Amino acid sequence: MPTPLPDPLVSVVVPVYNEEPTLRLLIERVAAQPWRKEIIAIDDGSADASLQILHALAAELPELRVIQLPHNQGKGAALRAGFAAATGDVIAIQDADLEYDPADLDRLLGPLRDGRADVCYGSRFLGGPHRVLNFHHYVANRGLTLLNNVFTNLNLTDMETCYKVFRREVLDGLVLREDRFGFEPEFTAEVAAAGFKVYEVPISYSGRDYDEGKKIGWKDGVRALRVILSSGARTRLRRLR
Repeated sequence: MPTPLPDPLVSVVVPVYNEEPTLRLLIERVAAQPWRKEIIAIDDGSADASLQILHALAAELPELRVIQLPHNQGKGAALRAGFAAATGDVIAIQDADLEYDPADLDRLLGPLRDGRADVCYGSRFLGGPHRVLNFHHYVANRGLTLLNNVFTNLNLTDMETCYKVFRREVLDGLVLREDRFGFEPEFTAEVAAAGFKVYEVPISYSGRDYDEGKKIGWKDGVRALRVILSSGARTRLRRLR
């Protein structure tokens, strides 16, 4: 069993790309959570005022650190930069667009605090309140999760969720290369191959549509499919060795 972490320092890693409308409120909501934390925001080459907002917030919030990437590289690349800078016992991924409510992070921390899990996913499909949006996105998410489950032998309901919280040492056993949204299936395949204990808890979800700034598209879905197939083949080879 994993060692309990009753009072962990949580590194909340926030990739940011052109999130000017929601960024200040999101960071303030994370900062307001009642547990020990550091916030690491990575500006991924934003063309709007996101970086200026982050620097202004860093002057107000001592727990906030800002990393600036020289140009847009993608969510996976931004997360790797944040992971490298994290010093906490636990790492939590938080998008900057307010689709996910930082208050839900406490639920994900529970299984790590009491030693039940190494990794906890927040599922949008386990009964939490959610905004009603595009049916095709729902089908695509469930289909990619199902296929990933076939290769990983996990029974997740929401592999594509932003909310993944994990013990810091989990990173020592993973090989992460994906620069964009392929991070989600890659991370999941690596976690499964390493044999970490995984939990899943329900979360709320206030999704955006494309006219509200949603960035993931069909090309990212195709890439996720390729990553699932390649990661599945790679992890099977590891087991055979």
